[in-house]
Amino acid sequence: MSFQPIVPLGGLAGWEFLKRTREHQENSFTASPRMSRLTRGFAQDFAKLRSAEDLVGNRQALDVVLGAYGLQADLENRAFIKKVITDGATDPRALSNRLADKRYNALARDMAHLAPGGTGQAPQDLAEQLLGRFRTMAFEVAVGDSNESMRLGLAFERKLPEIAAASQSDAAQWFSVLGDLPTRRVIETALGLPKEFASLDIEEQAERLRAAARKRFGTDTMTELAKPEMIAQITQRFLLMEQVKASQTGMSGAAIALSLLSRAG
Repeated sequence: MSFQPIVPLGGLAGWEFLKRTREHQENSFTASPRMSRLTRGFAQDFAKLRSAEDLVGNRQALDVVLGAYGLQADLENRAFIKKVITDGATDPRALSNRLADKRYNALARDMAHLAPGGTGQAPQDLAEQLLGRFRTMAFEVAVGDSNESMRLGLAFERKLPEIAAASQSDAAQWFSVLGDLPTRRVIETALGLPKEFASLDIEEQAERLRAAARKRFGTDTMTELAKPEMIAQITQRFLLMEQVKASQTGMSGAAIALSLLSRAG
């Protein structure tokens, strides 16, 4: 039986518990039979892959690779994943560059050696990097099975510094936030943006996000927002907003039930 991370409470109390116990829980999760089975021998198997066809034909290796990018839901979409990799990431017309979710672009870039014209040889240490990311992402997913908001908080803590560290303009970094679904969800919720926000033009979304961040957090610079104290502030506000939303949903359900009971009486 696999180890299931424990999140006994929601909101900030649950978040503090998870932060205190994360190292122990993550170690136990990584050592569980399922994780050991998936990761055993991955480095050796990955080194033998020479093409995208080889990768999608090796289910165990594909499970780890996709999991490293949070794309485990595409495990059965092998033709799609093969297309993402074979198209590469340099041509603007490539599939990964036309998808809003930039995790596919990261996959295509890292698997460039498996694309047509590639070397067929994985860069040094890529297998170990994938294993590390897979373990982290798998733990986040397992936490999400208990509490989705906690999963998003963990993903946000991991991803925002990566976006801030990328050699991009500030505007491009905000587009990266919009292209990463967990990061986007945390930022939008923390800033209290309405559902209609997603229907705006992408440039207007980026500008609205920056303006809202300046107003709420005093800065729209990604390097400032990615500092540990600011990440903690954003995450706490996200969790509070999620808690309020859940409370309102519960109250609405209770109010409906009470109304029905009153009518029945």
